[in-house]
Amino acid sequence: MEQNKLLKRISELESLNDQLISELRFLDTLLRKIGFEDGLKTLKFAAQEILEQDTSSKEE
Repeated sequence: MEQNKLLKRISELESLNDQLISELRFLDTLLRKIGFEDGLKTLKFAAQEILEQDTSSKEE
């Protein structure tokens, strides 16, 4: 019985993983279309730069 529960849970997690991967790919494609050259990678870099600038501004 326990093995069946584990197999069901594995199946649920695999399904969730597939959904998340699809969403990330879709988001990456959208970002590329609106000008983020490398998609999510570029967005993360831009967000980090903004946070660093914000932190620098608060310190001054």
